[in-house]
Amino acid sequence: MSTTIPRSAPTPPPAAERKRPTSMARVAVASCVGTTIEYYDFFIYGTAAALVFPTLFFPALGSTAGVVASFATFAVAFVARPLGAIIFGHYGDLLGRKKTLVTTLFLMGGSTVAIGLLPTAETIGVLAPIVLVLLRFAQGLAVGGEWAGANLLAVEYAPVEKRGFYAVFPQLGPAFAFALSSTTFLVSDIALGTDGAFLDYGWRIPFIFSGALVLVGLYIRMSIEETPVFAAEQANRAQAAPRSRTPFLDVIKTQPKEILLSAGLMAVPFAFFYMGTAYLTAYGTEGIGLERRTVLSLGIVAALVLAAATLLGGWLSDRVGRRPVILASSVAALGWAFVLFPLLDQGTGTAFAIGLVGTLSIFGIAFGPVGAFLPELFETRFRYTGAGTGYNLGGLLGGAIPPLLAPGLTADFGSMAVGVMLAVLAAISILSTLALSERSKIPA
Repeated sequence: MSTTIPRSAPTPPPAAERKRPTSMARVAVASCVGTTIEYYDFFIYGTAAALVFPTLFFPALGSTAGVVASFATFAVAFVARPLGAIIFGHYGDLLGRKKTLVTTLFLMGGSTVAIGLLPTAETIGVLAPIVLVLLRFAQGLAVGGEWAGANLLAVEYAPVEKRGFYAVFPQLGPAFAFALSSTTFLVSDIALGTDGAFLDYGWRIPFIFSGALVLVGLYIRMSIEETPVFAAEQANRAQAAPRSRTPFLDVIKTQPKEILLSAGLMAVPFAFFYMGTAYLTAYGTEGIGLERRTVLSLGIVAALVLAAATLLGGWLSDRVGRRPVILASSVAALGWAFVLFPLLDQGTGTAFAIGLVGTLSIFGIAFGPVGAFLPELFETRFRYTGAGTGYNLGGLLGGAIPPLLAPGLTADFGSMAVGVMLAVLAAISILSTLALSERSKIPA
């Protein structure tokens, strides 16, 4: 069990320096809209990696190898995410949550639009996948710095007794982003009508559309003030000597166990989410032969169910605690890992829908409380860095590796091997959660 870390009560800034407080409603909207846009950019890559990138950027590799190569570029972002958490966490802990989040939004939007404009391998040869990997890496840096900052906006504004509920709003971003991603690809597919037109230019529309979304996100994020907890921490720092300028080194020295256990906790939630949103999109179309439009339509429905499950998980965490809700989800994931692929292998749209909805629902129940639980583990002075690093290391373990290994495991050993891999990750999450302490009643 983690030891409780004593925290000094931050001294609020003088009354003359206080600005008109930002309402919780505005914070909730800002955190939700911002993460929706960032994750929309991140997820449309996963959808494209499943549907079109093997053909456009890896045509010489063949079907199976092309999918593996495509998901390898997808996984590159997860390597970049911990680095993004460290870089942006450094500035977020020193300069503020708001300024850093504006920067991550710019970086994500620019990278995504550039992917939408990128020539394919047919036009520029091997340079196309190389540039694609670099842009995907930039996306990973941005989303690595996004999560912790967006959640700290909610956690550091919210009252203690409702922290789990308000921390759900940035957690809803992935659900809304998955629905938006599936919708834009579906509309593009329906409007263009033919595989030729969709492969030629239709897939680019969701990426270029991101530019407009980024402008909306910037407007909303600029409308909120810095969190009062961070402002108070800054006031305390101004009076302290010496003043640390290395949040990453500080958190590594002070709370290394919390970082590693946070990563372990996130292993199966990340695996379930990215298997559901990316790998199952490819498995539904290529593995069991469902129509692309059917898979995309079911993705929209599953995303809405995911949003409801995320809300439920966050709401419950204020009443029974974060750990019990996360543990219940991880135990359910352990059982579902052995059910999922036998269900999918029935090859029907109904079975695919149940598999997709079940996978994302289990993820959502855990993901709701995580938004408050991980930031609560770390001290204010390096909370952005600590929570972001642990979260994104979990993304590397659970989000990058399973979709990358799944096609080969299925080809060599059958789909049940993927279920065994997911069960191992569920066991890691259960043990990690048990080793962490409940801090839901402690002030931020």
